[in-house]
Amino acid sequence: MSRWLALEKRPDPLRWMPYLVPMASVVVALLSGAPILYLIGVDPWTAYRAMVWAAFGDLYGVSETLVKAIPLLLLGLGVGVAFRLGFWNIGAEGQFYLGAVGGTWFALSAPDWPALALQPLMLLMGFAAGAVWALVPAALRLYARTNEIITTLMLNYIAMLWIDFLVYGPWKDPQAFGFPFTPPLPQAARLPTLAGSRVHLGLLLGLVAAVILALLLWRTRLGYELRIIGWSSEAARYAGLPIARVTAIVISVSGGLAGLAGLCEVAGVQGRIQHGLSPGYGYTAIIVAWLARLNPWGTIVVSVLLGGLLVGSDMLQIAMGLPIAVAYLFQGLVLFSVLGLEVFVRYRVVWK
Repeated sequence: MSRWLALEKRPDPLRWMPYLVPMASVVVALLSGAPILYLIGVDPWTAYRAMVWAAFGDLYGVSETLVKAIPLLLLGLGVGVAFRLGFWNIGAEGQFYLGAVGGTWFALSAPDWPALALQPLMLLMGFAAGAVWALVPAALRLYARTNEIITTLMLNYIAMLWIDFLVYGPWKDPQAFGFPFTPPLPQAARLPTLAGSRVHLGLLLGLVAAVILALLLWRTRLGYELRIIGWSSEAARYAGLPIARVTAIVISVSGGLAGLAGLCEVAGVQGRIQHGLSPGYGYTAIIVAWLARLNPWGTIVVSVLLGGLLVGSDMLQIAMGLPIAVAYLFQGLVLFSVLGLEVFVRYRVVWK
């Protein structure tokens, strides 16, 4: 590191350190953001207090935080299970969009169906669309040795441009006064919400998905094979594990959860597809997954905290006139803090 300091690998990594890193990274991010807020003329203490109150100060704030947390939870679970496999799925944003397209297409094609028949099939279609979109880079990695970071990232842009083509073209609502909206979903396709709030069925789906993934990872043969492949694909290949089959299943689940998040955002919150459907949920999910250390239970907690950050940042926009870039600033600081502090899980600073 320098003339006097050096990094030394810990002979026995501290067991509590991995759990301290996520909390410490949030504190470091807030401390790092304080001088920036001060330089643009905002008192950091006032800003942080307003953010916390807006996100958790009353029932309305908590409900809005949960609304923001729902897509982050589903996307974070999907990204996390792919990362555990050693598959760097940076394409959750595109899978989010494709899930919204698949479910919306089905809902608009069957407007007269009752909700009990329409909604399960609509959710299944959204899951399937995201899964198929994720299987494209998985197949390229398995059979063409293509780097999935590049392919998943590039597919995001294809998905977003496909959405633009639909909302400006064949799916454009003629009654939307020229705005790039699809026709609204039929009422039977709208997900049920908690009374008096916008919290919708997607929250329950996310919690159920977390339970299923936890059982899958630590209580099934597939989860054992997944973890072995993630630790060392060469060792898994030497042991004769079915790498292609496990990869196809896991990446289908990863993309499917992202697609489900997209459909829940449309059917539970927006009511239709529009330009800019996602404010970057797929990329924020990467921060969620790393803060949670790829743990489904941790993903629930972190998604709520990041949802609160988004709601608090909206309050800074409204009350203090700050740009939305402030939210992205804090997300970036959190991610860099996680990456920086992660070093100290396995290394320690020593005097030379």
